[in-house]
Amino acid sequence: MRVTRLYENKKPVISMEFFPPRNDEATQTFSKTIDELAGLKPDYMSITFGAGGSTRDGSYQTVNELMVVKKQPTVAYIAGYGLGPEEITDVLDKYQSLGVKTIFVIRGDKPREDKLTPHPQSFAHASEMIAFIKQRYDFTLGCAGYPEGHVEAISLEKDIEYLKCKVDNGAEYVVAQYFYDNAFFFDYVEKCRAAGVSVPIIPGIMPVYTVKMTKMLSNVCGSSIPVNLQNSLDAVDADNKGAVLKLGIDFATEQCRGLLKEGVAGLHFYTMDRSYSTTEILNNLKAEKLL
Repeated sequence: MRVTRLYENKKPVISMEFFPPRNDEATQTFSKTIDELAGLKPDYMSITFGAGGSTRDGSYQTVNELMVVKKQPTVAYIAGYGLGPEEITDVLDKYQSLGVKTIFVIRGDKPREDKLTPHPQSFAHASEMIAFIKQRYDFTLGCAGYPEGHVEAISLEKDIEYLKCKVDNGAEYVVAQYFYDNAFFFDYVEKCRAAGVSVPIIPGIMPVYTVKMTKMLSNVCGSSIPVNLQNSLDAVDADNKGAVLKLGIDFATEQCRGLLKEGVAGLHFYTMDRSYSTTEILNNLKAEKLL
């Protein structure tokens, strides 16, 4: 399954992102989550890859389960931070043997525990790894974009230069970091087009799952919380899980309405390995005949 063909032939493409479960209990929950979301018939699912190869085996096993057992169209991530060329080709060879056609390439962040000694030939930038993969494999490659700028970038304009380099080196579509103000996304796409980035740019949707998680991810990812959402977070009882989920579902549904009205090529949901919010949002959009 080559993602670019979906974006060429269907609109909007619905995709969902997961990370590999970390223990047996999480594995059982994950399988149930996948079954629930598969009923919505997403166009593809993607599986993340831990920094420094920390989830290498788990990522492969999860991709295998989705593709072979669950029969779901699947995209495999690879994060190159700390990995040498031979380690990267080992991972990619296994995905190729499995039948994976699309790889989502990111540099990845340095593991927080600081126990990893990076390989001396590891790639400093995703653009370098994309070029390395493109020269050796026939994968369709995707990459990440950052509507508010990567947290390490000196400016949004410089970050878009890096994105252009990734596309020039072989990336064929972009999935955006999540945002809570659609204006950031539309402005980003306009600037990317002006810079010569012509591939599909897909908005990332991160529903509010908990108040604590939303604030933590905002700090880590650099995705700002607009005043209207912050006011809602301040007003809701953070311990009332149902109320917080409803807030997140309503906010994300409204976001998606605005994005779909402008004709975005797809919606990419960061599920955090949960099914309820994504299910409710998509059902809302289907009821309104937006999907």
